[in-house]
Amino acid sequence: MTVKPNLRFKALAMVVVAMFAASACGSSTTTASPSTTSAATPAPTSATSAAPTPAATHKPVTISVGALRPGATQEAVDALNLQISEFNAKYPWITIESQEYNWTGPTFSAELAGGTLPTVFNIPFTDGKGLIAQHQIVNIDSRVRALPYVDKLNKNVLINGQDKDGKIWALPYSAYGMSLTYNRTLFKAAGLDPDQPPTTWDEVKADAKIIATKTGVAGYSMMATGNCGGWQLTTITNALGGRMEAVGADGKVSATVNNAQTKAALAYLHGLRWDDNSMGATFDYNWGTINAAFAAGQIGMFTGGSDLYTAMVQSNELVPADYGVTIVPLANDPNAGVLGGGNLAAVNVLTTEDQRDAAVDWIDYYYMQPLLTQDGAVANAQALKANNQPVGVPALPVFDKATYDQQQLWIKDYTNVPTAQMTPFTSKIFTEPVLTEPLYNTQDLYKTLDPVVQAVLTNKNADINALLDAANVAVQKIIDTPAS
Repeated sequence: MTVKPNLRFKALAMVVVAMFAASACGSSTTTASPSTTSAATPAPTSATSAAPTPAATHKPVTISVGALRPGATQEAVDALNLQISEFNAKYPWITIESQEYNWTGPTFSAELAGGTLPTVFNIPFTDGKGLIAQHQIVNIDSRVRALPYVDKLNKNVLINGQDKDGKIWALPYSAYGMSLTYNRTLFKAAGLDPDQPPTTWDEVKADAKIIATKTGVAGYSMMATGNCGGWQLTTITNALGGRMEAVGADGKVSATVNNAQTKAALAYLHGLRWDDNSMGATFDYNWGTINAAFAAGQIGMFTGGSDLYTAMVQSNELVPADYGVTIVPLANDPNAGVLGGGNLAAVNVLTTEDQRDAAVDWIDYYYMQPLLTQDGAVANAQALKANNQPVGVPALPVFDKATYDQQQLWIKDYTNVPTAQMTPFTSKIFTEPVLTEPLYNTQDLYKTLDPVVQAVLTNKNADINALLDAANVAVQKIIDTPAS
């Protein structure tokens, strides 16, 4: 089935992180946003995907898939159309209906409660445990374990879609590490070397002030709404060696958002904003709006998922020459690390058993095959490139690193992204410690911290200690309140 012209391809927000957990804020990240982008995925080969039985033995079934995102390009829609055609060639009894879908923290709960989610939809790692605990997604364990490659999945990534007994309820398909995205063109205009991005937070501060002074745009910006403020504050906290939660030997979870590193992170942002005047005049960015502003040349640097290039090209008309990405600076602290995250493919509970079978067929075909097989990787890359979509955006492995490295070799001839501009990230991220996001009540924690970030950026006299102490009490109350 083809996609209706008015629909747009979903740029899954998030990508890249290696072996650990985490996710996104209240707008596709997912990179938190909130997401990474899949497009035309090829038919899987019999070597790695369970061969379907003839169509005559199957009853016709229709599923909807959240593979379209409002605002993406017609080229991305065309790539998805091709993928659906290839899927139908292998699974002729399954009808695919594309549905616009864009995960955001504030809207997801309403869609879940209203029964308007597609059959297959993506969620950030942070949502997995809560949805599993409340049985708000389908247990797909037996279906996934029937796939021949399940043992190759990175266990530290897979855990985000498993319950406490190891049953699989959602399948990870992309992972990312937080990064520092920077505008190479603005660096040049400010007299900075775009091939030598900052490696410490002091250098970020110095470069931000130079960019703001010489170009008149924000040298550094910060997400602050849609749960993204808390998400990015956690990114900086982790990079300084702090944690937002602690789990005692007795299993008790304690909020620690008022830790010394978070206080230092907020003081750092306060200095950028009020002392250096380096942050421009917009302090309510979320994942989508900060991407758009960056692509429009209004921001010199910001922290976000390392897969943002895809979303910016698809939705924000990013000029490739502007894009640069490097690792998040880490403090000289043994606990410092890069916050990681990723995306899970899940199945709607409002489905029949036949639809659930078809949903896992789609997940296998659409998400997993380009990561696993040469035919899948090449066909996916060919379709993406033919439709002017990015090929070769750096990611960390959902499977083992050897599989990832092999996949990169398969698509080398089709890579069309400025990989040299990404080497400050790709040359270092595999040796950096990657940390999970807070595992308990993650989105609530982020939401509670959003107004703290906003206060620091909009009130020169904001009391950081008092704000964090109040937030810690609020988060602890959420942690201690049983889920209804």
